[in-house]
Amino acid sequence: MKPSTNTSQNTEERGVLEQYMLPFLNVSSQYPLYPGKNSAITEAALLGWTEQELQQARANLQENARQAALELLKEDDIIDQLDALPFDGEECIAILGDSISLDAQGWVYILGHLLDIGKEQINIRWVNASQAYDTTTDALRRLDRDVLVHNPDWVIIALGTFDAQRLAIYPDRTLIPLSETWENIQAIQDILDQTLEHPPLWVSPAAVITDLLTEHALYDFSIQPEDLTAVQDVVTGKIGGIVDPKAERMGENGPQAWHYIPDGLHHSLTGHMQTVREVIKTLVEIDQKGFANIMDEEA
Repeated sequence: MKPSTNTSQNTEERGVLEQYMLPFLNVSSQYPLYPGKNSAITEAALLGWTEQELQQARANLQENARQAALELLKEDDIIDQLDALPFDGEECIAILGDSISLDAQGWVYILGHLLDIGKEQINIRWVNASQAYDTTTDALRRLDRDVLVHNPDWVIIALGTFDAQRLAIYPDRTLIPLSETWENIQAIQDILDQTLEHPPLWVSPAAVITDLLTEHALYDFSIQPEDLTAVQDVVTGKIGGIVDPKAERMGENGPQAWHYIPDGLHHSLTGHMQTVREVIKTLVEIDQKGFANIMDEEA
């Protein structure tokens, strides 16, 4: 076999795949009717990798999530909150979200490791029904087949970021009008109210570093702060547990770059850890306050 003469380009391409594609690749959920959806060989071929390379890369992501969980377990507040969680140990927890919650080393998986390591006699079944770049319209359409079919005890909704995108080809409006975002979120609320015993958790869309996103070569859209703030207001006005009601977990005085990967949109490990802290806090508050809107009264 002739050796590659473009090693630097191959290395660069692999870096892009590892950072911007692999963490958000889930063939089985994105293409449920595809015959090869559960084949590691097929997924590896999509990336131009061997099956062994794919397995190692996925293992690295999971180890990153586990190490992040271990770091969180060094915090006294986390230990205290784990003891106060409203779980009996046999729950099914479903997450309906976009690529930020789909991330293979993201907050969903960090939270899973945190509970597995930090709580005894727990056997939670996780259903991560997130899809890359989903809007609330996309998520509403698949709520039944991807979430409710699993009969979850708890549902965490982490949506809205991609409703606020403005396409580069037509920046005069957001992709999903705010009125439609409101209707979609309300529809999800109504459906879950009829099916769940426990109140849903609503994760406020985190801030985006607009300049980094706009300048990034991989994206053909931008997200403006005022558009995202309007969506945040819709999400944090729902009934249930409101995760990070001020949407400040990435920085009280604006989003801090170290909480993001270079696109200014998706989160680094420290950013995902911030979300885990807020989710745990909100779960404890739900147990204390019940079904009321869990907006912080000081917010």
